[in-house]
Amino acid sequence: MPSFSQATVANRLLRALAPEAFERLRSEMTAIDLGLRQVVVESDTPILHVCFIESGLASMVAVSSDDEAVEVGHIGREGLGGHHVLLMTDRTPNRTFMQVAGTGIAVPVEHFMTIINNHKPTRDLLLRYVHSASLQLAHSALANARYSMQERLARWLLMCHDRLEGDNLALTHEFLGMMLGVRRAGVTNELHILEGIHAIRSTRGNVRIIDREKLKKIAGGCYGLPEAEYERLIGIPMSVPHRAIRIA
Repeated sequence: MPSFSQATVANRLLRALAPEAFERLRSEMTAIDLGLRQVVVESDTPILHVCFIESGLASMVAVSSDDEAVEVGHIGREGLGGHHVLLMTDRTPNRTFMQVAGTGIAVPVEHFMTIINNHKPTRDLLLRYVHSASLQLAHSALANARYSMQERLARWLLMCHDRLEGDNLALTHEFLGMMLGVRRAGVTNELHILEGIHAIRSTRGNVRIIDREKLKKIAGGCYGLPEAEYERLIGIPMSVPHRAIRIA
């Protein structure tokens, strides 16, 4: 059984907790593997555990009554799978699953909520996280309504890059299309354009970030504000800090 330390966990919310809150959570923490496509939160189903993502990347997806689906949020090491329980609801119509395999720390909902209800600094911190997640959703709606496919793709790649170690994103064109709500052919064309300016390198099942600054310039105003708000509210940058910029 692993011995969890606040100094060594990767999840930014756990690192930002008051030490006494972390110690109380630690007694019920369980390390879990999160495989590709593994469901973290099933739609319309009460959850038994919340999951602090340690590595990998989860997608929160909205699904319509006729099975149309689109991504409405990313969750990586900056976040928490099952954060709807902080709003006093035991289930959500949205579904969250792993789009890049990784690991997490599970905490039983009952224990988690006992700490939330009895420790105001922890409750306040995690509600600020919920606000930042809702802001991410709002800016996804803004991006879909007002920005081009290329700008949206650059934003989406940056958001994935923020949450993953290294510069390789294990993502297929089909999956990118589903998450962005567009046809695969459209995604493939836009990836080729980004390759042509040496911002990325795309191969089967993988997108490698070559020049992050070029992606930021392309994304323009549809990227950056939710990320800055996360840092302001949580006190820790969302993205991995040691990122080299390489020109191909």
